[in-house]
Amino acid sequence: MKLTSQPTAFLFPGQGSQKVGMGRDLAANDAHAKALFDEADAVLGFPFSHMMWEGPDSQLNETVNTQPALYIHSMAAWKTFKRLYPNFESAAFAGHSLGELSALTAAGALSFSDGLMLVRMRGELMKRAGELNPGGMAAILGVDIPTLERVCAEASAEGELVQVANDNCPGQVVISGHRSALERALAGAQAAGARRAMALAVSIAAHSPLMDSIQAEWNAAVDACAIGAPKIPLIGNVHANALTTAEELRADLKAQMQSRVRWTESIETMRAMGVKAYVEAGSGEVLLGLVKRIDASAARFPLGTLDDFAALET
Repeated sequence: MKLTSQPTAFLFPGQGSQKVGMGRDLAANDAHAKALFDEADAVLGFPFSHMMWEGPDSQLNETVNTQPALYIHSMAAWKTFKRLYPNFESAAFAGHSLGELSALTAAGALSFSDGLMLVRMRGELMKRAGELNPGGMAAILGVDIPTLERVCAEASAEGELVQVANDNCPGQVVISGHRSALERALAGAQAAGARRAMALAVSIAAHSPLMDSIQAEWNAAVDACAIGAPKIPLIGNVHANALTTAEELRADLKAQMQSRVRWTESIETMRAMGVKAYVEAGSGEVLLGLVKRIDASAARFPLGTLDDFAALET
């Protein structure tokens, strides 16, 4: 198996990686994976897997559905891997935004069913926050973080905020906030030399103060969930450091709602830990593409389909 000779971290994707059909081939060919999808349907109380596999896109792309769909697929891929390679020891876990909850479950800090309910609530709360405080997000290419922080600060005003939401990799950043401030920041980024600055087709200002309306309810949900210490170090989004206790995990999940996803720093942290290979468990290869921009020397392996599993052995 290609991963046996190098320290390996498992990565778990967030929103944007979903697609109709995700996980269907795993469920069709592996009874254990199928059982996980069946469990998810039972926990959610309706045939959620059918929507994942048959669509339509418009339904899958609603945040209340996108988040659990990504979580379920990631867990199906991870559990299939662990069944095939029970003695494999991972060096670290990390998840991008929503993916941090998948990482918690993979790390043994959260049960699948509890994690699924928490993920579902996260999607519902974020949707409500978008209705209470409409905002937006925008992707900026070709501007460094210090420059973009200055642009966001200059574009913000009292009651109109915009900030860096996702530091995905050098030269690829997402900003988030009130529409008016976002428009000013887009203009400012272009004036600062951005190769591209474009608004995203979302009405939710994730990882910004516009999530404050649901923060207390999210904190209560996190506190009410049974979370333990991870069995493997988990690199948190908020500070890009290793989280090793239940208290640290809870604090990161809560703060993440309004804080920047420090993905570039997270990969740098894992590289400093000696990680030489990354596996993206779940839908797509978005995170592996970011890893390539951050640590081009690292080996990268997608793990979401039967073909991906076969490729690990060839």
